[in-house]
Amino acid sequence: MRYATVVLTWTADELDSIDGAFARSDAVSIRAIRDLTLVDDRRYVELLELRGDLECGRSLLAGAPDALEYAVAGRNGRGHAYVTCRSVAPVTDLLAILREHEIVLDWPIAHIEPEEWAGTGCGLEVTVIGTNEAIQRAATALPEGIDLTVQRTGEYDHPGRGGPTLTPRQRDVFEVALRDGYYEIPRETTHRELADRLEISPGTVGEHLQRIERNLALSEAEFSG
Repeated sequence: MRYATVVLTWTADELDSIDGAFARSDAVSIRAIRDLTLVDDRRYVELLELRGDLECGRSLLAGAPDALEYAVAGRNGRGHAYVTCRSVAPVTDLLAILREHEIVLDWPIAHIEPEEWAGTGCGLEVTVIGTNEAIQRAATALPEGIDLTVQRTGEYDHPGRGGPTLTPRQRDVFEVALRDGYYEIPRETTHRELADRLEISPGTVGEHLQRIERNLALSEAEFSG
Protein backbone atom coordinates (compact mmCIF):
# COMPACT_ATOMS: atom_id res chain seq x y z
CA MET A 1 0.00 0.00 0.00
CA ARG A 2 1.39 3.39 -1.02
CA TYR A 3 0.72 6.99 -0.18
CA ALA A 4 1.38 10.17 -2.14
CA THR A 5 1.21 13.72 -0.84
CA VAL A 6 0.62 16.15 -3.68
CA VAL A 7 -0.28 19.80 -4.16
CA LEU A 8 -3.11 20.52 -6.60
CA THR A 9 -3.38 24.09 -7.87
CA TRP A 10 -5.91 26.07 -9.92
CA THR A 11 -5.67 29.49 -11.50
CA ALA A 12 -8.17 32.17 -10.55
CA ASP A 13 -10.37 31.57 -13.58
CA GLU A 14 -10.75 27.92 -12.58
CA LEU A 15 -11.59 28.49 -8.91
CA ASP A 16 -15.10 27.58 -7.84
CA SER A 17 -16.95 30.50 -6.31
CA ILE A 18 -16.49 29.46 -2.66
CA ASP A 19 -12.73 28.94 -2.89
CA GLY A 20 -12.45 31.99 -5.11
CA ALA A 21 -14.22 34.23 -2.61
CA PHE A 22 -12.05 33.09 0.30
CA ALA A 23 -8.85 33.23 -1.78
CA ARG A 24 -9.51 36.90 -2.49
CA SER A 25 -10.31 37.81 1.11
CA ASP A 26 -7.70 39.22 3.49
CA ALA A 27 -10.03 38.89 6.47
CA VAL A 28 -10.76 35.15 6.57
CA SER A 29 -9.33 32.03 5.01
CA ILE A 30 -10.03 28.32 4.65
CA ARG A 31 -7.29 26.47 6.51
CA ALA A 32 -8.38 22.93 5.70
CA ILE A 33 -11.17 20.71 4.47
CA ARG A 34 -11.95 18.42 7.39
CA ASP A 35 -14.46 16.26 5.53
CA LEU A 36 -16.22 16.15 2.17
CA THR A 37 -19.01 13.83 1.09
CA LEU A 38 -20.80 13.57 -2.24
CA VAL A 39 -24.55 13.54 -1.59
CA ASP A 40 -25.66 12.99 -5.19
CA ASP A 41 -24.70 14.21 -8.65
CA ARG A 42 -25.92 17.71 -7.75
CA ARG A 43 -24.68 18.29 -4.20
CA TYR A 44 -21.85 17.61 -1.81
CA VAL A 45 -21.28 18.64 1.81
CA GLU A 46 -17.99 19.73 3.32
CA LEU A 47 -16.68 20.72 6.72
CA LEU A 48 -14.26 23.64 6.39
CA GLU A 49 -11.83 24.87 9.03
CA LEU A 50 -11.77 28.67 9.03
CA ARG A 51 -9.33 31.23 10.40
CA GLY A 52 -9.96 34.95 10.72
CA ASP A 53 -13.12 37.02 10.75
CA LEU A 54 -15.89 34.42 10.98
CA GLU A 55 -18.60 37.02 10.29
CA CYS A 56 -16.81 37.82 7.04
CA GLY A 57 -16.80 34.08 6.33
CA ARG A 58 -20.57 34.00 6.74
CA SER A 59 -20.91 36.92 4.32
CA LEU A 60 -18.69 35.21 1.75
CA LEU A 61 -20.74 32.02 1.94
CA ALA A 62 -23.99 34.02 1.72
CA GLY A 63 -22.76 35.55 -1.53
CA ALA A 64 -21.42 32.33 -3.05
CA PRO A 65 -23.89 30.88 -5.61
CA ASP A 66 -22.53 27.37 -5.08
CA ALA A 67 -23.18 27.42 -1.31
CA LEU A 68 -26.75 26.10 -1.08
CA GLU A 69 -26.83 25.99 2.73
CA TYR A 70 -24.25 26.78 5.37
CA ALA A 71 -23.64 27.23 9.06
CA VAL A 72 -20.57 28.73 10.74
CA ALA A 73 -19.53 28.13 14.34
CA GLY A 74 -16.53 29.24 16.36
CA ARG A 75 -14.99 32.10 18.28
CA ASN A 76 -11.81 34.16 18.54
CA GLY A 77 -11.01 33.80 14.87
CA ARG A 78 -11.14 29.99 14.81
CA GLY A 79 -14.15 28.08 13.53
CA HIS A 80 -15.76 25.60 11.20
CA ALA A 81 -18.25 25.94 8.38
CA TYR A 82 -20.63 23.15 7.41
CA VAL A 83 -21.57 23.82 3.79
CA THR A 84 -23.91 22.11 1.35
CA CYS A 85 -22.48 22.92 -2.06
CA ARG A 86 -23.69 22.74 -5.62
CA SER A 87 -21.62 20.14 -7.45
CA VAL A 88 -19.27 21.96 -9.79
CA ALA A 89 -16.04 21.16 -11.58
CA PRO A 90 -13.29 20.58 -10.58
CA VAL A 91 -14.55 19.24 -7.23
CA THR A 92 -16.90 16.67 -8.74
CA ASP A 93 -14.23 15.69 -11.29
CA LEU A 94 -11.71 15.04 -8.53
CA LEU A 95 -14.20 13.02 -6.47
CA ALA A 96 -15.10 10.95 -9.52
CA ILE A 97 -11.42 10.22 -10.19
CA LEU A 98 -10.87 9.06 -6.60
CA ARG A 99 -13.92 6.82 -6.77
CA GLU A 100 -13.05 5.40 -10.19
CA HIS A 101 -9.50 4.49 -9.20
CA GLU A 102 -10.39 3.36 -5.67
CA ILE A 103 -8.20 5.96 -3.98
CA VAL A 104 -8.59 6.80 -0.26
CA LEU A 105 -8.09 10.31 1.12
CA ASP A 106 -6.12 10.90 4.31
CA TRP A 107 -7.89 13.76 6.11
CA PRO A 108 -7.62 16.68 6.53
CA ILE A 109 -6.92 18.35 3.17
CA ALA A 110 -4.85 21.47 3.77
CA HIS A 111 -5.60 24.69 1.90
CA ILE A 112 -2.49 26.56 0.81
CA GLU A 113 -2.12 29.97 -0.76
CA PRO A 114 1.44 31.18 -1.39
CA GLU A 115 1.87 34.92 -0.95
CA GLU A 116 3.04 35.34 -4.53
CA TRP A 117 -0.37 34.24 -5.79
CA ALA A 118 -1.91 37.39 -4.27
CA GLY A 119 -5.42 35.96 -4.34
CA THR A 120 -5.21 34.78 -7.95
CA GLY A 121 -5.02 31.09 -7.20
CA CYS A 122 -5.57 28.43 -4.58
CA GLY A 123 -4.09 25.06 -3.82
CA LEU A 124 -4.78 21.92 -1.84
CA GLU A 125 -2.23 19.65 -0.19
CA VAL A 126 -3.74 16.19 -0.48
CA THR A 127 -2.52 12.83 0.77
CA VAL A 128 -3.99 9.84 -1.03
CA ILE A 129 -3.62 6.14 -0.24
CA GLY A 130 -3.84 3.19 -2.62
CA THR A 131 -1.78 0.93 -4.80
CA ASN A 132 1.08 2.46 -6.75
CA GLU A 133 -0.68 1.71 -10.03
CA ALA A 134 -3.98 3.25 -8.89
CA ILE A 135 -2.28 6.45 -7.70
CA GLN A 136 -0.40 6.79 -10.99
CA ARG A 137 -3.58 6.26 -13.03
CA ALA A 138 -5.45 8.83 -10.95
CA ALA A 139 -2.65 11.37 -11.43
CA THR A 140 -2.83 11.06 -15.21
CA ALA A 141 -6.63 11.43 -15.17
CA LEU A 142 -6.70 14.93 -13.64
CA PRO A 143 -8.86 17.45 -15.53
CA GLU A 144 -7.20 20.02 -17.73
CA GLY A 145 -6.26 23.16 -15.81
CA ILE A 146 -5.32 21.40 -12.57
CA ASP A 147 -1.58 21.27 -11.92
CA LEU A 148 -0.04 18.56 -9.73
CA THR A 149 3.21 18.76 -7.80
CA VAL A 150 4.39 15.67 -5.91
CA GLN A 151 5.62 16.46 -2.40
CA ARG A 152 6.49 12.97 -1.16
CA THR A 153 5.58 9.32 -1.68
CA GLY A 154 6.27 6.08 0.13
CA GLU A 155 4.91 3.01 1.84
CA TYR A 156 1.87 3.73 3.99
CA ASP A 157 2.32 1.71 7.16
CA HIS A 158 0.79 3.89 9.87
CA PRO A 159 -2.17 6.25 10.24
CA GLY A 160 -1.56 9.88 9.34
CA ARG A 161 -3.28 12.94 10.66
CA GLY A 162 -6.95 12.15 10.54
CA GLY A 163 -10.01 14.28 10.28
CA PRO A 164 -12.73 14.23 12.89
CA THR A 165 -14.07 10.67 13.05
CA LEU A 166 -17.80 11.25 13.47
CA THR A 167 -20.41 8.55 13.27
CA PRO A 168 -23.36 9.10 10.89
CA ARG A 169 -25.58 9.94 13.87
CA GLN A 170 -23.02 12.40 15.23
CA ARG A 171 -22.89 14.06 11.81
CA ASP A 172 -26.69 14.46 11.93
CA VAL A 173 -26.54 16.01 15.40
CA PHE A 174 -23.65 18.31 14.44
CA GLU A 175 -25.45 19.51 11.31
CA VAL A 176 -28.65 20.34 13.21
CA ALA A 177 -26.71 22.01 16.04
CA LEU A 178 -24.83 24.21 13.59
CA ARG A 179 -27.88 25.15 11.57
CA ASP A 180 -29.99 25.90 14.66
CA GLY A 181 -27.34 28.19 16.14
CA TYR A 182 -26.12 26.06 19.05
CA TYR A 183 -22.56 27.33 18.54
CA GLU A 184 -23.51 30.98 18.08
CA ILE A 185 -22.77 33.55 20.79
CA PRO A 186 -25.17 33.76 22.52
CA ARG A 187 -26.60 30.33 21.76
CA GLU A 188 -29.79 30.33 19.73
CA THR A 189 -31.02 26.88 20.77
CA THR A 190 -30.86 24.45 23.71
CA HIS A 191 -30.25 20.75 24.25
CA ARG A 192 -33.98 20.24 24.73
CA GLU A 193 -34.88 22.02 21.49
CA LEU A 194 -32.28 19.99 19.61
CA ALA A 195 -33.61 16.84 21.25
CA ASP A 196 -37.15 17.62 20.05
CA ARG A 197 -35.86 18.24 16.54
CA LEU A 198 -33.81 15.01 16.49
CA GLU A 199 -36.39 12.94 18.42
CA ILE A 200 -33.91 11.85 21.09
CA SER A 201 -33.42 12.75 24.76
CA PRO A 202 -31.62 15.94 25.87
CA GLY A 203 -29.06 13.76 27.67
CA THR A 204 -28.27 11.91 24.45
CA VAL A 205 -27.88 15.24 22.64
CA GLY A 206 -25.40 16.39 25.27
CA GLU A 207 -23.43 13.15 25.01
CA HIS A 208 -23.27 13.41 21.22
CA LEU A 209 -22.14 17.04 21.36
CA GLN A 210 -19.41 16.25 23.91
CA ARG A 211 -18.05 13.47 21.72
CA ILE A 212 -18.25 15.66 18.59
CA GLU A 213 -16.38 18.51 20.27
CA ARG A 214 -13.74 16.14 21.65
CA ASN A 215 -13.13 14.61 18.21
CA LEU A 216 -12.85 18.03 16.59
CA ALA A 217 -10.44 19.20 19.30
CA LEU A 218 -8.26 16.09 18.96
CA SER A 219 -8.24 16.42 15.19
CA GLU A 220 -7.22 20.08 15.44
CA ALA A 221 -4.37 19.17 17.81
CA GLU A 222 -3.11 16.48 15.43
CA PHE A 223 -3.29 18.80 12.43
CA SER A 224 -1.48 21.58 14.24
CA GLY A 225 1.17 19.26 15.67
